[in-house]
Amino acid sequence: MDLIKAFTNEQMKSEVPTLNVGDTVRIHNRIKEGNKERIQLFEGTIIAKKGGGISETFTVRRVSYGVGVEKTFPVHSPNVVKVDVIRSGKVRRAKLYYVRGRLGKAAKVKEKI
Repeated sequence: MDLIKAFTNEQMKSEVPTLNVGDTVRIHNRIKEGNKERIQLFEGTIIAKKGGGISETFTVRRVSYGVGVEKTFPVHSPNVVKVDVIRSGKVRRAKLYYVRGRLGKAAKVKEKI
């Protein structure tokens, strides 16, 4: 079991940004296309956090051309280059799944001041 713990500790990132549910974030995601690599941005609101340790993930939702898009990103993935917190959200629950059924201003999360 020590080998597994050593391997997971080696793979974990040393500096992890503080991410909270309700925050609006911009994720710099590394994408491989054939033999080329590029960085694609994904900006949205964190609606859920899950797990812990090496398997910790967070789900980000945004509306693109009228269609809701959700992506789940591993916190310690080498493909997640950088996460910028644009604004902090004021929420009172751990999962914001109710936002899926809302449109426009009703889907907004208040900003923490």
